[in-house]
Amino acid sequence: AAAGGSGRRLPGHLLPLHYDLELWPRVRPGQAGPFSFSGQVNITVRCRQDTDAAVLHSSGLRSSGAPAVRGPLPEPGAAVEVARLRQEAADEGAVLELRGRLRAGRRYVLQLGFQGRGRLEEALDGLFLTRYTDQGRSSMLIASQLEPTYARTVYPCFDEPALKATFNIRIVHDPSYVALSNMPAIDVSEMKDENGSLWTVTTFNTSLKMSTYLTAFVICDFDYVTRTERGNEIRIWARKEAVKNGYVDYALNITGPIFSFLEDLLNISYPLPKTDLVALPDFGAGAMENWGLMTFQESSLMYLPSDKFTSRKPMIAIIVSHELGHQACDMLRCFFFLFKWFGNLVTMNWWNDLWLNEGLASYFEYLGATFVEPKLSLDKIFYDHVVQPVLREDNEIGVRSLSESEDKIKGSFSLMSLFDSITYNKGASITWMLSGFLTEKLFIRALTSYLKQFAFSNANQDDLWTHIQMVVDAQDEVQLPASVKQIMDSWTCQNGFPVLTLNLTTGTISQEQFLNKKNENSTDSYNNTWIIPISWMRNGSSQPLMWLDKSSKVFPEIQVSESEYDWILLNVNLSGYYRVNYDQLNLKRLARLLENDPKAIPAVSRFQLIDDVFALTQFGYIQIETALELTKYLAREDELFIWNMVLLNLVPENLESTLKNYEVYPLLKKYLLKRVLPIYRYYAGFIHQNVDALENDYFAQVYLEKLFATACWLGLQDCLNLSSELYAKWMDNPEYKIPFLIRRTVCCYGVAMGSDKEWNFAWEMYNHTDSTKEDKDILLSAMSCAKESWLLYRYLQYGLSDTLFSSNCTSVMILYVMTKDIGHRIAWEFVTENWPLLSERYGKELLHDVLKVMGRFVNTDVQIQELQVFFNATLEDDERVAATLLLEFTKFENTERRELLIKVANWLQKNVDD
Repeated sequence: AAAGGSGRRLPGHLLPLHYDLELWPRVRPGQAGPFSFSGQVNITVRCRQDTDAAVLHSSGLRSSGAPAVRGPLPEPGAAVEVARLRQEAADEGAVLELRGRLRAGRRYVLQLGFQGRGRLEEALDGLFLTRYTDQGRSSMLIASQLEPTYARTVYPCFDEPALKATFNIRIVHDPSYVALSNMPAIDVSEMKDENGSLWTVTTFNTSLKMSTYLTAFVICDFDYVTRTERGNEIRIWARKEAVKNGYVDYALNITGPIFSFLEDLLNISYPLPKTDLVALPDFGAGAMENWGLMTFQESSLMYLPSDKFTSRKPMIAIIVSHELGHQACDMLRCFFFLFKWFGNLVTMNWWNDLWLNEGLASYFEYLGATFVEPKLSLDKIFYDHVVQPVLREDNEIGVRSLSESEDKIKGSFSLMSLFDSITYNKGASITWMLSGFLTEKLFIRALTSYLKQFAFSNANQDDLWTHIQMVVDAQDEVQLPASVKQIMDSWTCQNGFPVLTLNLTTGTISQEQFLNKKNENSTDSYNNTWIIPISWMRNGSSQPLMWLDKSSKVFPEIQVSESEYDWILLNVNLSGYYRVNYDQLNLKRLARLLENDPKAIPAVSRFQLIDDVFALTQFGYIQIETALELTKYLAREDELFIWNMVLLNLVPENLESTLKNYEVYPLLKKYLLKRVLPIYRYYAGFIHQNVDALENDYFAQVYLEKLFATACWLGLQDCLNLSSELYAKWMDNPEYKIPFLIRRTVCCYGVAMGSDKEWNFAWEMYNHTDSTKEDKDILLSAMSCAKESWLLYRYLQYGLSDTLFSSNCTSVMILYVMTKDIGHRIAWEFVTENWPLLSERYGKELLHDVLKVMGRFVNTDVQIQELQVFFNATLEDDERVAATLLLEFTKFENTERRELLIKVANWLQKNVDD
C-alpha cells in the first residue's frame, strides 16, 4: 500500500449522503489462497454544482460490471448514461465520465461493482487476511484498518474525514465464520454462488453519520465474552483458547466503567447500541477506534496470569480508555488508545487537525485509566511517558508544528507521518496545560458544549477555542491575559517550545525557543514567543498563576531574599509545556533543599528539575557540573521513575560497555553505589521475600530492570550474588520462573558470573521448543554476557549454524556481543572474517548497525583507519561516502564525549567522598 496515500482533495461537486455496501471476500477455511474480494457499492449523493463527471476515490480496485448513475431521484427509472470509467492511479481516484449532466440540488445514486486487485494476505492495512493458531489448529481471519486513507482500497468512496454519510453494510462470508461491522447484525441469510456452493449473508443495521475511515469489517471464527453497561452491549472477541482461559476478562471488566466515566464526565450518552472489541493476533496499529467495532493488537487487550509483573494491566487500561475516548463520540480517543477525537462524533475537517483527535484522546486516556486503576499515579506516568519524551524530540530543527496548514499536507507530505509522537504526546501535553490554567471544571464544561454542538459533524481547532472562550467569558474566577485562540495558537502553530531563563535577584523571566546552542546554525534563533502560564511555588507553598506574554518581563514577586532557605520552583508538576533554566543562586538553594528534605519538592517536580538540567547541559545552556550537583541527594530518592531518568542520563544503555574503558568508571561506581543502595535494598527485599507484593507498583514493572542492571554493572556484590543464586535455582529446576521484573539482568549476570556450565544451560533453554519470542531474546542477550572470550567466539560460530542463521537471529547475536566490553573486538573480527556469508544474508542493514556500535569504541584515527580499510574492500562507491561520513561524525561525537567524561571525572574526584 502507498505510504499514507495521496493528500489530494476531491473537487466537492458531489456530497455523499448514504452508502449501500456489499463486501464478499472469497475466503474458505482450509484453503491455501491467494484470496481476493469483490463487492458492490451504491452511493446516494447530492449534487452541489452542475457537472458532467463524478469523481471519487478508488485505489487498487478493478471495475466489474457496467457502472451506472440513477436519478435524479425520486423519478422512477431516470438515469444518466455513463460514457466511461477512468481510473487515475496517481491520485487514487476514479472518474465516471457522463454523457449527460448532474444538476445542482438534485440527488443521484452512483452504482459501482468492484474487485480487489491485490491479495488479501499482502498487508496489514485496507482489508487484510491474517493467519494464526488457535487450540492447536491453524485458522484465518479477515479484518480492516482504514485510517487514514485505506477505505478507498476496499470500496470506491468519498474518502475524506469531513464527508460523513450513513452506511448499510452487508458481508458475504463462509458459513463457519461470523461477520462483524460497526452496527449490530439484523439479518443472517444464505445464498448460492455461480457454482452452487453455499455462502452466508450478514446484514447490519443502518449506521449513524460517520467518516469512511471509521467503517470496519471483521470476519472470524472467534468466541466472545459479553456484558451490558447502561443498555450498551459490550462484547470482547478473541481466539477461542484465550476466551476460555479468561485472558480477556480484565478488559471486559474495565471497558463498561470507562464508558460510563466518559459519559458522565462529558454529559453525553454513547450513541451506539453495541460495542465490539476484537483482539487481533497480527495487527499493525496498536488499536483502532472504528465506531462500534474497535480492533486491538491481541497483546493490548489480554491480561495473562503470567503478566502479573509486566506493566500490561495499566497499559490495557490506557489503551482501552484511549479508543473508547474516541467512541463516545467516536467518543474520545482516550486512554492512550481508547478515546479518539470526540473521535467519531466530531471529526476534524481535514487531517491537519488530527492532533485535536489524538491529543484530546490521549489526555482522556489518562483520566480514564486513573479512574479504573486508582493506584496509578497519573501525573507521574503522564510526565514520564508523555511529556518528557516529546520534550526530548520536539526541539529538532525541521520538527513540524501541531496544526499544519492544509497546503503543507496536500503534497508529497504523507498523511501517515502525522500519526507520530508530536500529534499524540504534544497534543496531550498541551491539552493538559490548557486544562490546568482553565481548571478542569471549565475545561470539561467547554468540551461538553462543543461536543453537543458538533456531534456527527466536523470541527477544527478554532471551533474548540470559541467554545472555551464562551465558557471563560461567562465567569470571573479565571482571568486570561489574551483570547483562548491567541494563547493556544502560540502553542499549536509554532514549532518547538520555549525555555524560561530566570534571574531571581532582579525578578526577570525571559523566554526563547529551546534549541541546541552547540549547533552553529541555530544562533539565528527564531524570535518565536509563546503566551506562557507559569505555576510556581515559594518555599513549599503554591502561589497565584503568572503569565509571561512577551519575550521578557519583571515579576517583583519572584525576587528572593538573602536567606538560603528562600527558594522558588516554577512549572510545578509540569503543568506547562516548557523547560526552566534557573540562575545559579536558586539552583544552589534547590540542591541544598534536596539534600535536607527532598520531599519538600513534589515528585514530578523533582523529576522535571533533574530532567531539565540534563537537557540544558546537553544543549549547551549550562555546564555538566551544575547538573551533577543536583544528583548528590539521590541516596534519599525513593521514586523509581526519577532514578530511571537519572540513570538514563548518567549511564545511557548504549554506553555501558564504553564507560567501562574510561577512568570515570571507578569514580562513578563509588559515587553511584553509595546512592543507589537504599532503593536497591528496598526492592531486593521484595525479590527475596514476596515479589507478588510489587504487582501494583507500576514503575517497578517498567523500571526495576534498569535499576538492577545498573547495580550489577556497578559491581554491587549483592546484585551479582542475587543473579547467580536465582540463575542456579533455575538450572536446578527448569520449571522455576525467575522473577519477571529482573529476568533479563539475572540471566545476563548468571551467565557472566558463571562458566561454560551456565552458558550451556542458557543455550539449551534457548533451543527449547516452548520458549516464547521474549524468552529467546532474553537468552540471546544473556549468552553475550559471558566473561570468557572463547565462549563468545563459540557463540558467534553457533550463529552461523543453519537453525540460527536461517531464523535471522545471527545479526541480533552479533550486535549483542559487539556491545559488550570484551565482546566488541571478538565480534568485529568475526564480522570481517565471515563478511561474504553475512552480507549475502543481512546486507547493508547489518553493516550499518555494526558501524554504529563499533563507532562507540572508536577514539583514534588509527581505529578509524581500520574500519575504513574494511569498507573500502567491501562497499560500493556511493556507500563508502555514507560510511565515511558516519565514521567522521562518530569520531567527533567521541571526542565530545571524551571531553565531557573528563569534566565528569574531575567533578566526581572532588565530590566522590561527600
